[in-house]
Amino acid sequence: MFTHHCTACDKTQLIFFSQVTGLAEVDHGTAVTFTCWCGSEQTWVAGQRSTDARVAA
Repeated sequence: MFTHHCTACDKTQLIFFSQVTGLAEVDHGTAVTFTCWCGSEQTWVAGQRSTDARVAA
């Protein structure tokens, strides 16, 4: 799980692995595509330095 600040609902939410819809290798790490609690599709690049996402487990 990790936290993510959604660009659609403007909330920081805990994202569970069951919400993940895809993984893809990109230049700067792994792109994790998931569905926010509000229903919006979001993407987080794991391995990239980011201020809006932190790995929780």
